[in-house]
Amino acid sequence: MTLATDPAPSPPPPDSATATINASTTSNSNPEPPPPSPSPFPTPPEELIVPISWPQDGSLSVDWIHNLTACFDWSSKNLPPSELPSVLPVQVFDSLVLTASKILHKEPNCVTVDPFRPNPHSSDSASTANVVVVGDVHGQLHDLMFLLRDAGYPSEDRIFVFNGDYVDRGAWGLETFLLLLAWKVSMPHNIYLLRGNHESKYCTSVYGFEKEVMVKYGDKGKHVYRKCLMCFEGLPLASIIAGCVYTAHGGLFRSVSVTPSKRFKGKKNRKINLNTDSKSLSLGSLEELSKARRSVLDPPWEGSNLIPGDVLWSDPSKSPGLGPNKERGIGLLWGPDCTEEFLKKYQLKLIIRSHEGPDAREKRDGFDGMAEGYTIDHIVDSGKLVTVFSAPDYPQFQATEERYNNKGAYVVLEPPNFDNPIFHEFSAVTPRPKVNPYYDFEDVIDSDEELDLGSMVTS
Repeated sequence: MTLATDPAPSPPPPDSATATINASTTSNSNPEPPPPSPSPFPTPPEELIVPISWPQDGSLSVDWIHNLTACFDWSSKNLPPSELPSVLPVQVFDSLVLTASKILHKEPNCVTVDPFRPNPHSSDSASTANVVVVGDVHGQLHDLMFLLRDAGYPSEDRIFVFNGDYVDRGAWGLETFLLLLAWKVSMPHNIYLLRGNHESKYCTSVYGFEKEVMVKYGDKGKHVYRKCLMCFEGLPLASIIAGCVYTAHGGLFRSVSVTPSKRFKGKKNRKINLNTDSKSLSLGSLEELSKARRSVLDPPWEGSNLIPGDVLWSDPSKSPGLGPNKERGIGLLWGPDCTEEFLKKYQLKLIIRSHEGPDAREKRDGFDGMAEGYTIDHIVDSGKLVTVFSAPDYPQFQATEERYNNKGAYVVLEPPNFDNPIFHEFSAVTPRPKVNPYYDFEDVIDSDEELDLGSMVTS
């Protein structure tokens, strides 16, 4: 499907070369040739540098990123999606994604976010940055642009941690993801991009991102989509902020540690305790998280590598204990006792997760809705568990006349008490450009429930 666009304005005047040719051919014997066909699309404003080119030294300045942002904003309002390559050529896409992928794949599964920075002007003092944690954005480009302006752009004094789900459902997942990759390339230690459950082959084939890419890049669409999937594989799974805050898209995870067999001895006879029986489930460790294989297109729901699937798909519960997440068919449900156990074991004080929008929360008994963009889900002796969701008026395409009209939110962590979350709410940017969806939003499954697990890739 294509995006609906407003009628194109009057075509621009001919360029100087055309004007000279037309002026020199005025005799009756050589009639003036017909003027060139006017472009059906408006001309970008002079302040935009279009098409975007990759810097020769590969260094992305803040000005380059702001131009990229403005170009995406303008094209979303004035061009059909198939014209995106005229704004961002595929060669520039390749350079951006390749550069970002190299950075992301080198990061550990659980990144350490250190807000304590040496002072460049003095060897005897240090500065401390604020940390902004952002939840799901789901291709809502214009809301992301507002969020970055509202919170303040990444800088030495402001670190961002994005908690996944950049694509799907919204109409500008590609632009949203690429904009964040540009910030990552420019300031790799001031912005961290974690993986969400929608950064997978399965979800993007169901919820619109794959089709979005194919429409926008045409015969190069398969190439662009494949490169995005490869980049998804490199996104870290979690972070520890200032030594006291754990962030991950879904949340906690089970232990799949290798344990010695009771009947045999020696390395050859070790067995893997998969902890698939709810009676034997136990929380996993940060050491196990660090060793999990995250480079899979679809996080597994079975086998020996369950941790990525748990981290990306799990949800909190009001009931004590640790059990399978039967609603989603993948991941876990964990209670307040598990939150307390995890916080206490690693001397943490706060867990920030995302993963649940208003459509998911309305079906969860005992939990607050997502009308304000965040909820406080567990309060235990050692700290808190909170959910933050950063896509306001979500989902963009809704089958019912009555919309959720939820606000989005982001979290600011300030020194010295990084474990005290400060919530900033914001409303959707309106009006959104007129768009058509890239997925069957009326019939597709809601809230990622009842997944067709058989179609997911586990290798």
